[in-house]
Amino acid sequence: MKPRRDFSLYLVTDRGLAGSRPLADVVAAAVRGGVTAVQLREKQCGTREFVELARGLRALLAPSGVPLIVNDRADVALAAGADGVHVGQSDLDARDVRRLLGPHAIVGLSVETREQAEQAAALDVDYLGVSPVFSTPTKTDTAPEWGLSGLAALRRASKQVLVAIGGIHASNAAAVIEAGADGIAVVSAICAAPDPEAAARDLRRAIAQARV
Repeated sequence: MKPRRDFSLYLVTDRGLAGSRPLADVVAAAVRGGVTAVQLREKQCGTREFVELARGLRALLAPSGVPLIVNDRADVALAAGADGVHVGQSDLDARDVRRLLGPHAIVGLSVETREQAEQAAALDVDYLGVSPVFSTPTKTDTAPEWGLSGLAALRRASKQVLVAIGGIHASNAAAVIEAGADGIAVVSAICAAPDPEAAARDLRRAIAQARV
């Protein structure tokens, strides 16, 4: 049986936003603050470097039980022994990812429209990344934002785990959870924060308050 995963506070990495700080230090601090899942997203490095980064984070996260999910690249995830892969609509098909990684791996899929979410209902994925909930500076090629009302409507229609991403921070995280998200995914709210541990702790506090 596949272990139950906690996607409450999902960190998506960005080395550019981390500045001069080593990515491993930012991730370690975020986990101390309460991050429950980490996605390694790398668009600019070569495959070998990507694998080495993934292996390093996998070793860092293993003692805490926090899963490492690789963005886009099933080959990198396999080579590094990562826990899963997250794909978008133009990446490797989620069904092929499942076949490659097996029944126990984490497979996440981004959905930007209601139609995409409906099509994903029949797929063996562990969560849907609902993107973007709000407009965000970290990605400029995204579809129109869902907004809280769109997220709430999707929650009523979908039985799948929903992880909201896009423009989420400590001030609006509670509203996103109250609208129906099972978890929130953040990039700049942690990676660009002066104190990633404190930023993660503030986000976890907002999530907990929304669930009371």
